[in-house]
Amino acid sequence: MPGEMCWLPVLRPDGEKVLHLRSNPSDPWRPYKACPQYSVSDYNLPKVTRGLATYQKLMGEGWILIPSTQTAQDFIFGYTTQSC
Repeated sequence: MPGEMCWLPVLRPDGEKVLHLRSNPSDPWRPYKACPQYSVSDYNLPKVTRGLATYQKLMGEGWILIPSTQTAQDFIFGYTTQSC
């Protein structure tokens, strides 16, 4: 069953967004690096968003991209650092 992806902010002053994943809609969002069974190595190119390679891989596998505006409340109240 495909999971869900979303670009969510990390706690940095530049407001960078990083790919977050969840394998089930009832699960909390987790940074892609906390999900080694789904993530792949990042591209080694300047100014490339962290998680782009994983995003492209998972899109090809049928994962769904959820708008970050739709996930704001889930992210704030359901964030965890546990692995996927």
